[in-house]
Amino acid sequence: MASQKKELEKKRLVKETISSMTKQIEKLEEQKEIYIEKGKEAKEKGLPNQYNLALSGLKMTIKQIHRMEELKLNFEITSQMRDMSQMTVNFLKGMGTLSRDMSKLTNEKTFLKVQGEFTDAMKGVEKQMDDMDEFMAQTQTTFSKNSEMTPEENAKAEAMMKDASGGELDDEIEKEFEELKKLMG
Repeated sequence: MASQKKELEKKRLVKETISSMTKQIEKLEEQKEIYIEKGKEAKEKGLPNQYNLALSGLKMTIKQIHRMEELKLNFEITSQMRDMSQMTVNFLKGMGTLSRDMSKLTNEKTFLKVQGEFTDAMKGVEKQMDDMDEFMAQTQTTFSKNSEMTPEENAKAEAMMKDASGGELDDEIEKEFEELKKLMG
């Protein structure tokens, strides 16, 4: 009973975490739209510094969305792997029980050996699950660190901003934008 309750609590926690990640992605998508709108407004008012600030905010938001989507997918896959491992553990426990019963019925030592092997295998699977949980915690830390945007992500952000501002940038803004791109790599 206690293990079933513990398992249900783990499943509830997984669902809550996925839901939280989904909400965070939705908030970031809203923030992306705000940056696009602010960039358009800055362009219309001829404010190149504010335009560049909005563009930088847009790029950071796109990068955060990408990270959150990767993290969510990683979490979902790992959760499914854990479920599969749990089924394996349950199978091995069942086989262990069957092995014990068969051993009692046949009173042969070979079944006791199989039982011991199954028990050892179950312990190994449980250790792997603990290692996987630790890996997930480390992965989350890794994803949360800032990293440079790829050229494709930069191009995507620039295209979004150009589309929102209604076309090509002024010469002055274009020059500042090119300098910013050089600085960002």
